[in-house]
Amino acid sequence: MTSDPDDFQRPDPALLARARVLPSATIHEAMGRIGALPAILKPVIPGMVFCGPAVTVKAKPINNINLHRAIYRARPGDVLVVDVGDGYEAGYFGEIMAHAATMCKLGGMVINGCVRDADLLEEIGFPVFSRGLAIRGTLKEEGGGVNLPITMGDVLVNPGDLVVGDRDGVVVVAHANIETAIDASEAREAKELAIIEDIKAGQRTLDMYGWTDGTGS
Repeated sequence: MTSDPDDFQRPDPALLARARVLPSATIHEAMGRIGALPAILKPVIPGMVFCGPAVTVKAKPINNINLHRAIYRARPGDVLVVDVGDGYEAGYFGEIMAHAATMCKLGGMVINGCVRDADLLEEIGFPVFSRGLAIRGTLKEEGGGVNLPITMGDVLVNPGDLVVGDRDGVVVVAHANIETAIDASEAREAKELAIIEDIKAGQRTLDMYGWTDGTGS
C-alpha cells in the first residue's frame, strides 16, 4: 500500500498567523540568507501577497495539466509552487484557473514561468507570482507530477514547507525550521524597529554599526 502524496504535514495554524505579518526579506535574513526564490519572480499585480504551506507542482515544459490537478488536490490556504523546467515562454495560468483556485480557497501561486490574463487576474484577486506575462498557450501532455520535491533557483521545495511572498519576492522555509525561523524573524523585526528609533533620534548608521566614513581619516 502506497502513502498518499497529498497527506503531508502542514505548518501549525498559529505559526502561519505569525508568519503572515512578517516581510519575506526579514525571514530570508533571519534564516541566514537562505530560501530566497529567484528575484525575477514577482507579483503579477502589486499588492498581491501570500503565506501558506507549499503544494509543489512539476510541470512538463509548455504543459499545465499538473497545475490543473494540483488546484483540486490542494487544501484551502495552500500555495502552489510550480516548476516548469526551462519552458518559461508560455501562459500556464490565467482567468479560468484563477477562478478555480479561488473557489478552492487556495492561498496563492508562484511559478517560475509566465501567466496571462493580467487584467482579469487583478480583477479576480488571486495572488499570482511569476516571471512575467506570455500569451502562448500550453498543452496537456503527461509528465512531472504533484507533491514531489522540486528545485527553484538554488532552493529545494518540499510539500508542507512555508512559502511567503510579497512585493519584494518569495522565501521558502523548510517545514522543520518554521518555528525557529519565525522566532528569529520576530526578533529581527524588533531590533530593526529599535534601530529606526535611534536613527530618528539623530544617530548615524555608520556609528551604530562601527563603520568608517571612507575618508581614511
